[in-house]
Amino acid sequence: MIKSKAKLSTIFTVFIFIALASLDYAVIGLFPPLFSSIANSLNVHISVMGSVSAVTILFTALSSIAWGYLADKGNRKRLIIIGTLIWSLSLFLSSLSQSYFHLVVFQIFTGLGLGCNSSIGFSVLTDYVPKKYLGTIMSLWGLSQGFGCIAGSVMAPIVSSKLGWRIPFMIISFLGVLFIFLYFFVKEPVKGAAEPELRGVKFKSYNYNISLLGIKNILTKKSNFWLMIQGFFLNITLGTLLWLPTLYTAKIKAQGYSEETSLIAASYFYALFQLGGLSSTYFGYLGDKLQKKTLRARALLTGSLIFFILPLYILVFITPLNNLSLPDGGSAFSILVSLFGQIVFNPWVLCVFLFSVFASAAQSANIPNWLALITDVNLPEHRATSFSISNFINGIARSCGNALMGIVLGIISSFSNEPDNYVITMILFQLFVIPSVIAYYKVSKNSKRDITKVRSILRKRAKNIP
Repeated sequence: MIKSKAKLSTIFTVFIFIALASLDYAVIGLFPPLFSSIANSLNVHISVMGSVSAVTILFTALSSIAWGYLADKGNRKRLIIIGTLIWSLSLFLSSLSQSYFHLVVFQIFTGLGLGCNSSIGFSVLTDYVPKKYLGTIMSLWGLSQGFGCIAGSVMAPIVSSKLGWRIPFMIISFLGVLFIFLYFFVKEPVKGAAEPELRGVKFKSYNYNISLLGIKNILTKKSNFWLMIQGFFLNITLGTLLWLPTLYTAKIKAQGYSEETSLIAASYFYALFQLGGLSSTYFGYLGDKLQKKTLRARALLTGSLIFFILPLYILVFITPLNNLSLPDGGSAFSILVSLFGQIVFNPWVLCVFLFSVFASAAQSANIPNWLALITDVNLPEHRATSFSISNFINGIARSCGNALMGIVLGIISSFSNEPDNYVITMILFQLFVIPSVIAYYKVSKNSKRDITKVRSILRKRAKNIP
């Protein structure tokens, strides 16, 4: 009975934090489909909207360092409740913004609260999930992030087309408040409990906490360094992919459809074309399996797969949506039904669909294996902080990609019209995938030594734990 209750508690906690990751990214996904609506409402040019989502991503990543450090030292359950309260309230205030300045300020505070979700969620999951399932569970965690972003992107234009752009923000805000209630039923995990080197050791608490020297060790560890470099370059590219709904909207409008129909159809395109992300679980499982054969496997597998992001997304960008047939002015459901028909009978749409699915599949290999590597090469008391620092660098890169997209788009737009201006700009940012692949190769050369060292330290500590 006791084991059964413990198992249910673990399942509930894992479910809550996976669902939380989805809600976290739903906030990010709200913005791109609403760029034009918000810009018109606040009387600003659409090119500055990239800066708003960039601010959210940047402050989310920046605050995650503080949240991660606190998580490595204190009560994670209390911290996640405080952080969720901050972002839920700030997101609600964002929906009341009457100027661009107000929106930016409220999104800064939204980001400060959101930073708790990823760093604390990662810390909790690595202490709950056995190592043999780590890549698989992390893939579900990463998959939920992608699902959340897509859900936000789909929900936003559908709801806003009838009720205005502010209502989607209120909906996500209220869902955040609901999670605060659910957190009270989450059990705080014992730090280090999932480590195989500590299996069989009876202890109430893992009595090792991070120190300032620990931060230095994190930054000087070669595997961490190259994982940070890899994440920086890849996330510049991924930051620009938030503009995909805007690209699809421009392509559909170029076919003569109204803005409302274009927005709804583009959000569906974005969701359907990201279905390749479902393969994340398989690639996480494959990483788990191959890692048993050689400790270089995760990095080599992931680096090889993400290389294909470059050519596949370029094909997505340059392939036109010719001969598109949609019910202009029709309901959201009728547009969705017609899109399924287009995928089957329109070769242009079918090609974009296939290219997108394969591209998102290659992209999906990154998150579960990157998270598993961060876990493997760092000690339990260092993981939330190392993840947060890496996540901060990723956030800077995504913010740069998002903001630079708007700047470069403005330059390209001076000599190229829609949708070609989006196509050219997004192709340029795909080139950052190349140094990311090289960095993964560097990770593979150092990860074996760093993982072996962590395991050795844990075995020694196990002997000293009563």
